[in-house]
Amino acid sequence: MNETQVVAALSALAQNSRLQIFRALVVAGPQGLTPGVLCERLGLGSTALSFHLKELVHAGLVDVERQGRHLIYRTQTTAMNQLLNYLTDNCCAGESCLDVQQTKIPTAVSRSIPHQELFMSQTVFNVLFLCTHNSARSIIAEAILNHQGAGRFKAYSAGSMPAGAISPQAIELLQRNHFSIEHLRSKSWDEFAKPNAPKMDFVLTVCDKAKAEVCPVWPGQPISAHWGVEDPVAAEGDEAAIVKAHADAFMVLSRRIALFANLPIDKLNRLALQNELNHIGQQR
Repeated sequence: MNETQVVAALSALAQNSRLQIFRALVVAGPQGLTPGVLCERLGLGSTALSFHLKELVHAGLVDVERQGRHLIYRTQTTAMNQLLNYLTDNCCAGESCLDVQQTKIPTAVSRSIPHQELFMSQTVFNVLFLCTHNSARSIIAEAILNHQGAGRFKAYSAGSMPAGAISPQAIELLQRNHFSIEHLRSKSWDEFAKPNAPKMDFVLTVCDKAKAEVCPVWPGQPISAHWGVEDPVAAEGDEAAIVKAHADAFMVLSRRIALFANLPIDKLNRLALQNELNHIGQQR
């Protein structure tokens, strides 16, 4: 990357809306986002969003691909790595400015992103699982993490449009697998926006975008990722089919949460953690 390209990339990011767009696309990972989803999540008008996306594409930081009638925008990882590499070589004399733990992310990124000390002194991490109705998937995830990560994680769950009741099949499934259901309830995410609410370190959405569900978007700066799971409550068929759908969701979430609970969180920088969470969300 030459000096002209570096100036163009930094100029593109030196604007609040474009920085928010870029961050949202980083969080979305390889699946990318459509303009419609970006408008909804960021509260931008379509005209303003189109202008900012063109600037990011022109600067080489974002790619766009047409899939049918939709445009999908994704971050251009190679360009970002080159930008970070340029800054390291020209601003830090070719050495990392701060001590960075080696991670699975590309070398140019890992040697240039400062180590995040946010989690180094923490012993318990707050994790919020979000879905639309908070009746099955997010409830199951809350129970699993509180069981598997006891002492290291405190899990919560909520919904953007809570059903107000937990799926009976979810309750039966958790009890059968010896998980505590004592404190589980279907509730609104508004509870976690109150001043005295616990501060979240991680926010994970488990709604299924592939089924055109509208996923909640959590404001602020917790590390967020999308772990889409089909809604077992919406399964069609007889009671056996619904029970199987709950069991399938349970197995997917158990696998992902096991991977998450074993991450060396205090040894990974923020970008590495984001990459790991995105990768976990693709596990089936």
